[in-house]
Amino acid sequence: MSRLAQTAGLTDIQQEILATVRDFVDKEIIPVATELEHRDEYPQAIVDGLKELGLFGLMIPEEYGGLGESLLTYALCVEEIARGWMSVSGIINTHFIVAYMLKQHGTQEQKDHFLPRMATGEVRGAFSMSEPALGSDVSAITSKAVRDGEEYVLNGQKMWLTNGGSSTLVAVLVRSDEGHPEGTAPHKSMTTFLVEKEPGFGEVRPGLTIPGKIDKMGYKGVDTTELIMDGLRIPANRVLGGTTGRGFYQMMDGVEVGRVNVAARGCGVAQRAFELGVSYAQQRHTFGKPIAQHQAIQFKLAEMATKVEAAHAMMVNAARKKDSGERNDLEAGMAKYLASEYCKEVVEDAFRIHGGYGFSKEYEIERLYREAPMLLIGEGTAEIQKMIIGRRLLEEYRFQG
Repeated sequence: MSRLAQTAGLTDIQQEILATVRDFVDKEIIPVATELEHRDEYPQAIVDGLKELGLFGLMIPEEYGGLGESLLTYALCVEEIARGWMSVSGIINTHFIVAYMLKQHGTQEQKDHFLPRMATGEVRGAFSMSEPALGSDVSAITSKAVRDGEEYVLNGQKMWLTNGGSSTLVAVLVRSDEGHPEGTAPHKSMTTFLVEKEPGFGEVRPGLTIPGKIDKMGYKGVDTTELIMDGLRIPANRVLGGTTGRGFYQMMDGVEVGRVNVAARGCGVAQRAFELGVSYAQQRHTFGKPIAQHQAIQFKLAEMATKVEAAHAMMVNAARKKDSGERNDLEAGMAKYLASEYCKEVVEDAFRIHGGYGFSKEYEIERLYREAPMLLIGEGTAEIQKMIIGRRLLEEYRFQG
């Protein structure tokens, strides 16, 4: 166990779960991650191992067959998994956002129907907000649902769907004007639909097409896709929570969990980059001694370690705040912003320590160098986080003139 990124006040059960996950990462993920990543291959054996560990049910309540653990436990597990290979943490993150949204907002029938099978990993979740033309501007969604008797007909194109191919349940946010007159605020006329589908690509159910994997710079292995709805018919009992017009709030609640997750991923990738940098610095010799003995490298290591420690502390604080039932959008935004920025900086310093070898695909740092940028844009860009942080600060520190 490393000296850095320790978490005080964990229960024996939490420590046991984390030790099990870390052992799995060291033995089953790190040895194969770079090879699978270079082939852009879905890590099926790793996913099967996570199912066996019960990780797909980590935060699902015990009454539905899950472990009923906290967001903190989940975030610390994500940190460990991202330390091994960030793509794997993406496979479970989207699953958990959907499970969390069902637990918090689903009808009893929806919880009973989906959560037990999500806990075992039999049903695999993905969620979809973004569209080709809107990026972080969720209020500009154009995908639409129109009521037709006991069903809704969905049309539109969604983008950047993590697990789009491998998932069997997608929470899709669309505009629904039913009961919302012209002029209703955009965020009050959105609805989340629970869309069941077959895994794979092409037409995965009538009216629903997953065209194929988007080829990416990094974050490989996990499938990122588009989702095209053309006359997709969904029964009315698959509106999340049973009431239209609540989709924006439901998704934003899920995204707060997602932002803590992205912060945890940044912490995990930064930790691995530090481990690689500090190890290489003690093996590589220049001018008659290990480069770790050169002050320039020691300064880099000191800065890297401090950033790893600070990001971890903020991520833990954001998770604990959500677990306590308090509003945590400020803390989650800060943690996501800091952890992703620091991750990029720590990875770059580790890359510099490796010198020319950092550019070689033979060395693990090359993969981390391509993975870190995704965290700067996932679950809202750094600029969006700063807007959220700024607005919340002005709410908290309103000038009393």
